[in-house]
Amino acid sequence: MITVRPVLEIPGHEGFALWPISDVEPYTFLALDGELAPDDVGTAVMALAACNDIDPEDDRPPRPEDPLGGFLHGLLTMDPLFAAGGLQVIDTVTGTRLVPGCCGGLEDRGDWWDVLDDDGSAAWFGHDPSPGAERRGSVIRLTVDARADTGQWIDVPVTELRHLLAGAEEDLAGFLALATRWAGRHLPDHSERLSRALARALALPPRT
Repeated sequence: MITVRPVLEIPGHEGFALWPISDVEPYTFLALDGELAPDDVGTAVMALAACNDIDPEDDRPPRPEDPLGGFLHGLLTMDPLFAAGGLQVIDTVTGTRLVPGCCGGLEDRGDWWDVLDDDGSAAWFGHDPSPGAERRGSVIRLTVDARADTGQWIDVPVTELRHLLAGAEEDLAGFLALATRWAGRHLPDHSERLSRALARALALPPRT
């Protein structure tokens, strides 16, 4: 069985106290869906805010002085936004696991669809490792690390991968709905802007 899940890379978070988060190990991946526990949702929001926590430049408004507003500022004001991670693919029969590489982002997952729709095309999803996808007729070959030449890959029929990618989009939409409700409870003063920012970071339609 092959699974495809949207995942976020979790940064270091020692001492983080702006809202409750879980004890997910730093520099691992957290799968996103509409069934996450509240503290895992908080961890995902923290991760998205952290990877966009960049000092304002040019026409962006200055960073607020309060710790919460300051930490959320990049996520709420930057464009475009970055969501460190991507799609994780696991072949549960062989144990082969493809994970996003460094500098890969969930916002770029449209490249997967491009490979599906263009025979002979290829896409790469970060480095160290350097995962890639290439269409070979009716099959997509997913290479775990093309640069390291480990010889590990997962072959998925185009029709099956299309279905799996649609499922990953549903997982992300479920997460956004869950995170919107979470923000209303935990960050009510920022909830509307935060919901819109999360949608932009994840390249999803905003919640209405």
